Amino acid sequence: MAKTVFIGHPIGGDIRANVAKVLKICEEVHTKDIIPVAPYLISLQYLNDEVTEDRELGMEANHESFRRRYVDELWLFGDKISNGMRGEVLLARELNIPIVAKTEGTKRDLENM
Repeated sequence: MAKTVFIGHPIGGDIRANVAKVLKICEEVHTKDIIPVAPYLISLQYLNDEVTEDRELGMEANHESFRRRYVDELWLFGDKISNGMRGEVLLARELNIPIVAKTEGTKRDLENM
């Protein structure tokens, strides 16, 4: 059975470039055994990440995929763990969802959390 993997990556700042990075990561990891999920990519089509209420609404939607046990693992990418990713890590820990840091920056930040 395929594993659903939530792709955690910083989005803020250069949103367009970061979305492109997430799409590339999804393309690279998607196999018959791994299904990447990044619900925030959809939310960013109609929510504004720079508006606090929109950002919070999008983050809550992400968290719901963890709570409903849709996510088997959380994989972390990027040069750091952003504030949004930090919330995902804490929730994954609370729900005993495995967390895999895939980059040096996220490995370092995860060890310091």
